[in-house]
Amino acid sequence: MQDLAGKVVFISGASTGIGASAARAFGAKGAHVVVHYNKSATEAEAVAAEIRKGGTKAITIGADVRDSKAIDKAIASAVEQLGRIDVLINNAGSLVKREALEKISDDLFDEVVQINARSVVAFTRAVIPVMRKQGGGNIINVTSVAARHGGGPGALIYAASKGFVSTITRGMAKELQPDNIRVNAVAPGVIMTPFQERFTTPEQLESFRKTIPMGRIGDPAECDGAFLYLASDELSGYVTGQIIDVNGGQYMP
Repeated sequence: MQDLAGKVVFISGASTGIGASAARAFGAKGAHVVVHYNKSATEAEAVAAEIRKGGTKAITIGADVRDSKAIDKAIASAVEQLGRIDVLINNAGSLVKREALEKISDDLFDEVVQINARSVVAFTRAVIPVMRKQGGGNIINVTSVAARHGGGPGALIYAASKGFVSTITRGMAKELQPDNIRVNAVAPGVIMTPFQERFTTPEQLESFRKTIPMGRIGDPAECDGAFLYLASDELSGYVTGQIIDVNGGQYMP
């Protein structure tokens, strides 16, 4: 993966969890990293500081992914500071709240879809001219095992929004290939992150664990390899429109 050295990688939602782990992994490969965050500025700066200790550049940029104009400014700021964006990882996402279908309000529906689905469109839309000017790039979306099986209790809209991400990944791959932009996705399973700590009870986690053939909950770092592989033209130059599942065997498509 020597081709990752010197590349600029923008990761949305990179202050904690899967995004933070991926940011560190890219930094360790010599990439320069944009650590995007919404409210977790302190955590984002800690991730960036750790990356900088390894000798590569890392900056933090805050933006509410529910605001497309803020996303435009975030991409523009990254280019202004680092000169380019070679890899975009659309990782930001949230369940927001577990709720039964009959109790889902329009406001909750809109927020979940804005965070998980529309943000992917907005970030991608903003980065296309940048990558086109550079002669190409890589976009990696983060979907979920929930998109495969419909989600756990109270996560119906979250699962559906991730289904959108899975589908648009394939469409984006077709549309953007003429610009030499590859588009793929990573679909994590049950990974122990602040997401699970916030939205999932210990009892629910245990019930999920029992459905996983490997018999355990995943660690964020176990997703790193999929991101690195898809970002590397050396390793995955003939791969586009694909979804890599990282779920301990919980779902085998």
